[in-house]
Amino acid sequence: MGHGHGHGHGQVTAGAANRGRLTVVLGMMLSVAVIQVIGAMTTGSLALLADAGHTVADSFGVALALVAVWIAARPPSLKRTFGFQRAEVLAAAINALVLMGLCTFIVIEAIDRLTNPRPVAGLGVVAVAAFSLVMNVVALFMLRSGQKESLNVRGAYLEVMGDAMASIGVIAAGAIIWLTGWERTDSIVSLLIALVIVPRAWNLMREAVHVLLEATPRDMDLNEVREHLLRQPGVLDVHDLHAWTITSGIPVLSAHVVVEEDRLADSGRILDDLHNCLSGHFDVDHSTLQLEPEGHYDHEGATHV
Repeated sequence: MGHGHGHGHGQVTAGAANRGRLTVVLGMMLSVAVIQVIGAMTTGSLALLADAGHTVADSFGVALALVAVWIAARPPSLKRTFGFQRAEVLAAAINALVLMGLCTFIVIEAIDRLTNPRPVAGLGVVAVAAFSLVMNVVALFMLRSGQKESLNVRGAYLEVMGDAMASIGVIAAGAIIWLTGWERTDSIVSLLIALVIVPRAWNLMREAVHVLLEATPRDMDLNEVREHLLRQPGVLDVHDLHAWTITSGIPVLSAHVVVEEDRLADSGRILDDLHNCLSGHFDVDHSTLQLEPEGHYDHEGATHV
């Protein structure tokens, strides 16, 4: 016999909980991009223009995150029993790819500027980049708590962090150009920014792929889960134990649980105890458990963990 709790289907995802903040951050980033384009046109700075393109691309990533949150909030159906919650993880993977692409762009532009430096109004660059940095710092504080709970919000957080680093680099480059006239500073700072962003983008991609491959949640030890289930009264064995993540903050689990035959009549109480164990110790609110008597395993065709 089987039983499952449906709490996981109706949960508010970690990304959805930060939807308002993501919306405000998106508006801030678009405003920064406009200011950067205007600044690039007035100062002749390719660094500011590149940073504006960086900001626009990151804004697209945040917009994508918002769309994914909206899709993930749609209710489940008979065709999609978990709804569209996995869309948040897909958005995180796309965000990581965008970050990697931006790093490639930064490196190419930096190399070009090393060989072909152009005159730049350093003081104007510093002023525009300082404004961008202030806006980015405010956005980072707004997303700081949410990025610990949602891969999707973490993608947006990393993109804003990349913008903040780019702003710091542009401020430094603008100041040096203003004081010394050495335009190649732009290229050196840009290469340093790329070196910082790449590892973060890689980690985000790795986490997204981990979820998409339906691997066991990183903070869950299946041996420990099995031990907890085996401690429940009447439980003799646990097999076909699987755990995976639908989206950030929503782990699910399924298992076959062998119980003493004389206790099967009280299956409701046993299932409640098992679900309470999983929810209380491992924060698994959606689990599907099949209770079976001794010897039933021998009739099952497939073998699993």
